[in-house]
Amino acid sequence: MAKDIQISSPLNGTLVPLNSINDPVFASGAMGRGVAVKNPKGQVFAPFDGEITVFFPTGHAIGLRSNDGIELLIHVGMDTVKMNGEGFTPKAEANQKVKRGQLLLEFDPEAIKKAGYETTTPVVVTNHDEFGDITVELDKQKIVVKAQAKDDTAAATSSSGAAAQDDDDSQYNGLPDEERVAKLIMKYVGGPDNVRAAEHCATRLRLIVNDKSKIQEKKIENIEGVKGQFFAAQQYQIICGTGFVDKVTEEFIKLKPSLAGGGGKEAAYEQMSLVQKISRTLGDVFVPIIPVLVATGLFMGVRGTITSLGSELDPNFLLMTQVLTDTAFAFLPALVCWSTMKKFGGTPVIGIVLGLMLVFPALPNAYVVGGAAGEIAEKGLTWIQAASMPEYAGKTPIPLDLGFVTIPLVGYQGSVLPALVLGIFAAKLQQSLKTIIPDMVDLIVTPFLTLTISMALGFLVVGPIMHGLEQVVFGAVQNFLEIPVIGGLIIGGLQQVIVIFGVHHVFSALEIYLLSTIQSDPFNAIITCATIAQGGAALAVSLKTRDPKKRALYISSTVPAFLGITEPAIFGINLRLMKPFVFGCCGGAVGGAISSFLGLAGTGMGITVLPGMLLYMNGQIVQYIIVNLIALAVGFGLTYTFFKVEE
Repeated sequence: MAKDIQISSPLNGTLVPLNSINDPVFASGAMGRGVAVKNPKGQVFAPFDGEITVFFPTGHAIGLRSNDGIELLIHVGMDTVKMNGEGFTPKAEANQKVKRGQLLLEFDPEAIKKAGYETTTPVVVTNHDEFGDITVELDKQKIVVKAQAKDDTAAATSSSGAAAQDDDDSQYNGLPDEERVAKLIMKYVGGPDNVRAAEHCATRLRLIVNDKSKIQEKKIENIEGVKGQFFAAQQYQIICGTGFVDKVTEEFIKLKPSLAGGGGKEAAYEQMSLVQKISRTLGDVFVPIIPVLVATGLFMGVRGTITSLGSELDPNFLLMTQVLTDTAFAFLPALVCWSTMKKFGGTPVIGIVLGLMLVFPALPNAYVVGGAAGEIAEKGLTWIQAASMPEYAGKTPIPLDLGFVTIPLVGYQGSVLPALVLGIFAAKLQQSLKTIIPDMVDLIVTPFLTLTISMALGFLVVGPIMHGLEQVVFGAVQNFLEIPVIGGLIIGGLQQVIVIFGVHHVFSALEIYLLSTIQSDPFNAIITCATIAQGGAALAVSLKTRDPKKRALYISSTVPAFLGITEPAIFGINLRLMKPFVFGCCGGAVGGAISSFLGLAGTGMGITVLPGMLLYMNGQIVQYIIVNLIALAVGFGLTYTFFKVEE
């Protein structure tokens, strides 16, 4: 039987039951069992011998652990984190040993009130499940918080007989759906002080938490409006669905406004593995570029549709369509450098100029130069000799004579890695220069040195090395994709597994490389099969489920898969039940193999399944529909046949 504990109040004032305060998270007991101190006197003392586990930089909250294992959270006031430390004077620090009665914090109650916040201070035992009744004393005042009953409700009584704590979610009934869901998530995720950062993607609220053990996952899953939850890439991700997640996140941040500054990615990076960090970094660089490439692909699809219908385009109109379809790839390094500089803290416009330098029109295309290199070598010529021959104009590097050595200069049109690495270098260089260059000349000197040094390094070192590496690595993957059946089978079967581990962003660079070199994306055709197959498996589970409420929830999680977003289907249904996920992978493998056999390739990237049809209007739309239907049928058929609802 858990032992009862007794604690002295760390603040002077009036003890009140926790469920009486004006804060739904603390009042509900989500943060732990305890009491609140009304009208506190402005000082916080250690209630026992122990250690400070957490002392928030803003001074508004302190975490303590007693020598006998009691973990206590003292949160001075309501929403006082917004004061950013004003009115708070810490007298101790985190990880410091403390004695009972030692002064830990001084604060100004009047300053808190003047700022518009309440001074009532919750004092809760966060590991309350380890103890029985909790008694908090202050002079002649005493409140006893009863041990939680089996139904997970807590009773709180004062010496005069206070009412029991109400831990019933019915208090949120009648609220707008997004507000209700946000408050319940905050309640069961461990409260505001357990949330370090919050952000959202297309379907999921992504949280970085301090203590995973405080999350009540089953209760979060049972919230009406939540389609599933999971941990991935060091984030606790709660699936709310497209559109709805935006509203939930907005309401969630209202419960802890300090989350509005973001920081979710930075907090997640700290806990990621090296592979996850690389993947997420590539995603942060390439995702902002994708909308332009999607638009370019759609332009190509429209042009392909017109020409496939037998229409002959006017030369000037054709030129106009080429402007629409080719510009993004002709100046791709500028886009990559811009996004990289922005990601790594440099000045984005410097990245644009640096990228444009890599594709200056007077420089010969590196791919053209590489294509002519074999012919030049067969004739026994050096590239310097060939550079002076008219038939090789634009097919050889431009010789840069430095007196002691001649450097070959080429452009990097359509290249990805040279611009990426050069953008990282330029951002770091600019940051370093700003620390040593006086402010009065920073505006002139820093951009000049950043561009000059980066350009020299780009053409002489980074460009040649990274372009060669790009051709080897991406070329090998491209060759693998082109292996009939086998390449599509393996990638189609494993692509959604890679999504689970959060490292799928790395393929953005590959797709951009494919589009810039061969003007098509066979990878897109394969992963669309993997996507729709998971949707088929989820649809089969939905149809076999007898519970009407669950069926409606499952169907709402399935629909996004047919629009190219599989996370609700995967994490809300398939992966939880496992067999449907495996059957979905089988459907992806079959569809990917057939796609590879047919040579399917999209004219762009970033969209799949139904929206992805627009990328195959160049004469491959029928094949695209066929492989999608096959992948869907395999995922659906296997799941419907072999999955049992009881599982």
